[in-house]
Amino acid sequence: MATIEQSTDQSNGQSTEQNIGQLEHFVTIGLALARQTDQTQLLEQILQSAQQISKAEGGTIYRCNGQQLEFATLINHRLGLHQGGTSGESPQQAPIPLLIDGKPNDSAVVAIAANQQQPIVIDDVYQSALVNQQKARDFDQQMGYRTQSMLTVPLLDHQADVTGVLQLINCLNDVGQPQPFPAEVQRQVLALASLAAMVITNKQLVRDLENLFEALSRLLAQAIDEKSPYTGGHCRRVPALTMMLAEACSATDEGPMAGFVMTPADVHELSVAGWLHDCGKIATPEYVMDKATKLHGLHDNIALVAARFEIASRDIELNSQLDATSKAQQLEQLRLDLSFLRSSNIGGEFMSWELQKRVREIAERYQISIGGVTQSVLTADEVTNMCVERGTLNNEERRIINRHIEVTIDMLESLPFPKHLRNVPEYAGGHHEKMDGTGYPRGLKKEQMSVQARIMAIADIFEALTANDRPYKKAKTLSESLRILGFMAQDQHIDVDLFRVFIDKKVYLQFAEEFLGPEQIDDVDFNTIPGWQ
Repeated sequence: MATIEQSTDQSNGQSTEQNIGQLEHFVTIGLALARQTDQTQLLEQILQSAQQISKAEGGTIYRCNGQQLEFATLINHRLGLHQGGTSGESPQQAPIPLLIDGKPNDSAVVAIAANQQQPIVIDDVYQSALVNQQKARDFDQQMGYRTQSMLTVPLLDHQADVTGVLQLINCLNDVGQPQPFPAEVQRQVLALASLAAMVITNKQLVRDLENLFEALSRLLAQAIDEKSPYTGGHCRRVPALTMMLAEACSATDEGPMAGFVMTPADVHELSVAGWLHDCGKIATPEYVMDKATKLHGLHDNIALVAARFEIASRDIELNSQLDATSKAQQLEQLRLDLSFLRSSNIGGEFMSWELQKRVREIAERYQISIGGVTQSVLTADEVTNMCVERGTLNNEERRIINRHIEVTIDMLESLPFPKHLRNVPEYAGGHHEKMDGTGYPRGLKKEQMSVQARIMAIADIFEALTANDRPYKKAKTLSESLRILGFMAQDQHIDVDLFRVFIDKKVYLQFAEEFLGPEQIDDVDFNTIPGWQ
């Protein structure tokens, strides 16, 4: 026969083992909840864990949304019910308001628990004044069920705000019969509720911070939009095209891109990089970023050039040494030269050496006098700008505009990105690199770049080619743009494997239908695309 001391020792040993077992169980549950990323599955997992701990045959969990409790998941093992959550069956309960006519709702136990921020324990539902008896009995009669014991626990965050409500029905004893929830079970469920509320809150804080950061990223793009509507449109369209191509690559099950897969976290990271890829343009002067013509500064200096030509025209007409025929010939040549300069100022065509020579000859040919000072109709800076071979930017302005990518990298690398966003600077900072190492700013080659950075390079180029809101160039059609991309793939400027996905998965067409004008969407003859035959 065991002594009192022996019995006590055995009891203490059993209690210690039981506590260790409970602790391990809670640790297991906590780790499982912490790993869960989907909120719907998380709430269902909390409910299932609570039912396991309490041996409750039924239970419901609600999420708090403003001033109402929204049904999330219902599980009742005896009745074989599973609604909401991962069941695929739509919830049949309407949201429960916390307030009715401005007063706390006292017609639902879950609302009472949420409003009072206190757990509610009911040993027998049919004997409780808190329960809507008619509703409870009608449900039981309809289902052939007996709702007896109930434990309702609000889930409170670190600021004592309600994030949800957990309600358990019918705690079962060792022989499977409903009984009141024992005090020990109540403590365990309350501990689980606290743990669950902490997990929910932490995940919500992470989501809120991610939403805030993404909103700030878009706000920065909007700021660039306000500064430059042309660049702002680019800052919105490149992320969209980037995600289209990334999704297409992720869905590819053959070829070099078959192994490329993106998780939801990867998608979020690339989206953030897309929105921030040109954030350095916030430091680029407007007169460079929006330089619509070669002579554009604060305004288009072609008007000043035209005024000087008017003076040259006056000088010709007042020149008494010229006869009428000579005057007419010189005035006509003057008109042709001004027309040539107006056309060249647009920057739409390549300025060959012969055309550049003509600009310099015009500057030398026409000398006018203003305020007693003799000068050319074109200043030295105007000659330099008019002789730009392609586009509207001179070498110094192109250096300034190209520096935006260095500023972007510097800005992004200075930010303390969390682990799941650590690749944002690399993705965003690589869209001007080329596969052969001749890009900028770092001269990276294909094998030194991530797939995401290479995707963004194609998106950046294709958007620029097809953009129909640039004042300095005519928007290209789909066939023209794809032909240019084909040459770039052939010359190892863009990733040829990604380019094939871009065409095979019709990403170009998906983008075109959303962002391009109808006149740009023409039939594409793929026989004209280099390397595609």
